[in-house]
Amino acid sequence: MQLTFYKYQGTGNDFIMVDNRLDFFPKENTQLIAKLCNRQFGIGADGLILLEKHPKYDFKMVYFNSDGNESSMCGNGGRCLVAFARQLGIIADTAEFEAVDGYHFATIDADQLISLQMKDVESVAVYEDYTFLNTGSPHHVQIVANLINYPIKEAGAKIRYSQLYGEAGSNVNFVEQLNDNVFRVRTYERGVEDETLSCGTGVTAVAIAMHYLGKTKNNVVDLKVEGGKLQVQFEEQNGQYSAVFLVGPAGVVFEGTIDL
Repeated sequence: MQLTFYKYQGTGNDFIMVDNRLDFFPKENTQLIAKLCNRQFGIGADGLILLEKHPKYDFKMVYFNSDGNESSMCGNGGRCLVAFARQLGIIADTAEFEAVDGYHFATIDADQLISLQMKDVESVAVYEDYTFLNTGSPHHVQIVANLINYPIKEAGAKIRYSQLYGEAGSNVNFVEQLNDNVFRVRTYERGVEDETLSCGTGVTAVAIAMHYLGKTKNNVVDLKVEGGKLQVQFEEQNGQYSAVFLVGPAGVVFEGTIDL
């Protein structure tokens, strides 16, 4: 079988997009998905996303990590999927869709920036050296010095596989504050098992964690990642966060076909 695919990226976080509205893709074939995501023997990507029909919303998002396993929410992937849906003519400048963590709303502005509403965050757990919260995916947030030279893969893997998070593990974000509302972030992603150039749920977790810790008083936070710039907006009341939006660019890189 020949597969038509589209390669998208959002601040360097890259994904294979497949229009699966006819429900033909072999979702149970973990090895195939991992091979397609492999950068040496396949198309190459941080993950694979299927766009599927939904009975109520514009579409459904099904996301797989590059290891081939279906995973929790991916913020940059969600933004890329919105851009893909517009390319397919499914939406114009707004979208409603369902992902593994529930309902999402998104908009595309005149500058092609995509704003994706993330799940509300009702609790933030603060520990001596780190903060933990779930923004659709679990995230460990840790402030470090000299982030540019920090051993992200080594330190991230150690935390991801530690007894803190058990077999399921957690994504790990290392953060350095640049000014009142700007933070630099580098992320080790579980499922990819390496640093990625950007992580949407990760920067969302960082922005909320930094606000919760009092590192910033702004409810619009700018994040610098290895692949570019993102922004997180939110409303906060009594330590609970709602109207959380992840904002940034996303677009197609190329399209092609591959024999399965």
